[in-house]
Amino acid sequence: MADRARRGQLFVVGTGIKLVAHTTLEALDCIKRADILLYGVSDPATEVWLRRLNASATTLNDCYAEGKPRVKTYLEITERILAALRTGALVCAAFYGHPGVFVDPAHDAIRRARREGFPAQMLPGISTEDCLFADLGVDPGANGCQSFEATDFLARRRRFDPTSALILWQAGALGEPSIGERMKARPERLRRLMSVLRKHYAASHPIVLYEASQFPISDPRIKRIRLSALPSTKVWPITTLYIPPKPSRKPDQAVMRWFDEK
Repeated sequence: MADRARRGQLFVVGTGIKLVAHTTLEALDCIKRADILLYGVSDPATEVWLRRLNASATTLNDCYAEGKPRVKTYLEITERILAALRTGALVCAAFYGHPGVFVDPAHDAIRRARREGFPAQMLPGISTEDCLFADLGVDPGANGCQSFEATDFLARRRRFDPTSALILWQAGALGEPSIGERMKARPERLRRLMSVLRKHYAASHPIVLYEASQFPISDPRIKRIRLSALPSTKVWPITTLYIPPKPSRKPDQAVMRWFDEK
């Protein structure tokens, strides 16, 4: 105990998507045991729950502000985690969903903590993608699955295979440096996204706007539209776009014969 108190230790955990139900037993144990619990979650109910589990619970959400660059916010979150760790405490940083999925400070805090000689570990949580596979009945092993952040997808002209499923994250924040209350994607930016996708899919190709359920009493938001309707549809930052695959290409017969021979 003395060595741990001198050195400090960091666990970064996920609370999952659905309140209480998605938090793993491993993450729950870390949350309860922590000397200092820091959290960044998306709803007041989860905040209340975390405070009941650990009296030291302190929010990281106050690092966010409308119009404030996300890069600056993420750096502040990382610094607060490391400041707590340097006191020699057992620190648990709990984030909504999976702590390794679109949580830059989680990765940054672990990298920097290890460089400073502190033990640091990430524990997985249930992500939006996990919920999407379950709610939409998608098997990523059937045709493959590609996943991109929507702004990155456009800005870096990412290459992809339209015969595999395509997931685009944070489509409601296309091109936005920060997140604001009630923000939604600008129609002209969705039109640009549609035009890129139209090079690979027909205007009538189905797409799904998906938002996982955060509470046991609510259902996920699943809206099915045609690709051509995307610019006129409200898309929020928490909305994930799922584009089903086009008909799969036929297997390479030369490769299949090679498999048989081997």
